[in-house]
Amino acid sequence: MAAAAAAAAAAAPAPPAAATELVEFLNRSWTAFHAVDECRQRLLKAGYQQLSEREEWRLEAGGKYFFTRNYSTIAAFSIGKKFKPGNAFWIIGAHTDSPCLKLKPNSKASKAGFLSVAVQTYGGGLWTTWFDRDLGIAGRVLLRHVDGQEGGRGEGEAAEGGAEGGGEGGKAALVSVKQVRLEHRLVRIDRPVLRIPTLAIHLDREVNSSGFKPNTQTHLLPVLATAIKEELNRPAPPSGSDGGGEGREGEGKAKGKGKKDEPAERHHPLLLQLLASELGCAPGAIADFDLQLCDTHPSAIAGALNEFVFSGRLDNLASSFAALQALLAAGESGDESEEAEGGVRMVLLFDNEECGSDSAQGAGSPLLLDAIRRVNAACTSGAAPSEGVVERSLQKSFVVSADMAHCHHPNYPEKHEELHQPKMHKGLVIKHNANQRYATTAVTAALFREIATCHGIPVQDFVVRNDTGCGSTIGPILASGAGIRTVDVGAPQLSMHSIREMCGTEDIKHMVDHFTAFFQDFPTLDASLTID
Repeated sequence: MAAAAAAAAAAAPAPPAAATELVEFLNRSWTAFHAVDECRQRLLKAGYQQLSEREEWRLEAGGKYFFTRNYSTIAAFSIGKKFKPGNAFWIIGAHTDSPCLKLKPNSKASKAGFLSVAVQTYGGGLWTTWFDRDLGIAGRVLLRHVDGQEGGRGEGEAAEGGAEGGGEGGKAALVSVKQVRLEHRLVRIDRPVLRIPTLAIHLDREVNSSGFKPNTQTHLLPVLATAIKEELNRPAPPSGSDGGGEGREGEGKAKGKGKKDEPAERHHPLLLQLLASELGCAPGAIADFDLQLCDTHPSAIAGALNEFVFSGRLDNLASSFAALQALLAAGESGDESEEAEGGVRMVLLFDNEECGSDSAQGAGSPLLLDAIRRVNAACTSGAAPSEGVVERSLQKSFVVSADMAHCHHPNYPEKHEELHQPKMHKGLVIKHNANQRYATTAVTAALFREIATCHGIPVQDFVVRNDTGCGSTIGPILASGAGIRTVDVGAPQLSMHSIREMCGTEDIKHMVDHFTAFFQDFPTLDASLTID
């Protein structure tokens, strides 16, 4: 049987290269921070120059640039060789974040003889899918380095004049801010270290008939270890210390423990040790972090015919990947139209879409406007800018808001509007909503569809049922905030917002091809139509 299965797998058609590359991208991009880091590496390899928003920009026509914000949002752009201030920007926007469970500022929890990690829900996830999964941890950590001290805080060292922790009255010795240096690091623990166990059916006999309805505060606590094992494996305290004496279910109130705002008081020491081991630092050097739980099961090409991608975070890293690939591919074509050489191709990958985009690094921020203003200003060539440069750029520009779409579900076919049922392998879905939950208009849809038609790329349409609420995207936010023409599109997928989603491999190819064609040919097509 094993031989037959291997033979069948070998006979399955090879998936499109774009889908295979997406899987590699996903496996490196566990968080928004890691996704931005992966994009940064690819851009640098392609010859893009990194800019800082804190410094003056010196740009050149024909140049390729990018910048990050909060290291969870990234903007990349290539300037046409004939660009002049006031010309168009052709933009694809997507987002780097996905629903997940994030560690709370005080995550140390203990109950029933277990050490647990307190988490908060981020976005609108299908939280039931997070139960009984093998979970790792990833995100960013801030390390604190103090000159003349090891471990960041000089823990275990008594300062002069104090018997317990240094200083008068047992207070920790203060250091000058000039001695302190903070370091930003990414971290990923890719082995299963956490799990959220479900309740056995023997203790919840009606779960299959009444439904699984966990309380996200009390039931969504990942288990880190048993208290007894943690205590038996706890490192020995330094010589002369009383060890702190945390009980199996206590909170470490014994004499000699640190202040409540110290990381070791807010998080389990075992968790800090895991992070420190991965980072190659002392646990005491960890000042703070922004961490989330991640499924350790890798993304994969799947299905009997290699036609699916099974993965977390398809919404919306699949769109982010395709946008970046298209930007890089369009720049390699070498056959630019005069119209394309006169504008700017741009990709904007925002954070915080899943919670409304209202943040300094979200689509609700002025980042798009900031980028357009600064590119126009930096390309003025020393002359005083003419009237309405930015406004003219905005009215000539176009945004493709890319976010995954709802595939027609084989087990819930009635959930889709009968005339709008997107299928896998049938191309990108243009999203419409009369109440502007999507920013698509007849004009923007026709322009985007025509690009597909000219290149033989399939395209579909989606409208939500009248008796069902409609989701939204960054599209209306960018359109209303900047007054820029926008179309909302996305590749069809199933299990959206589950810890494990799925989409079609052909649609990843269609998405990359369609976005590449947009960058290459939209300027010429758009020049044929003027609507004020």
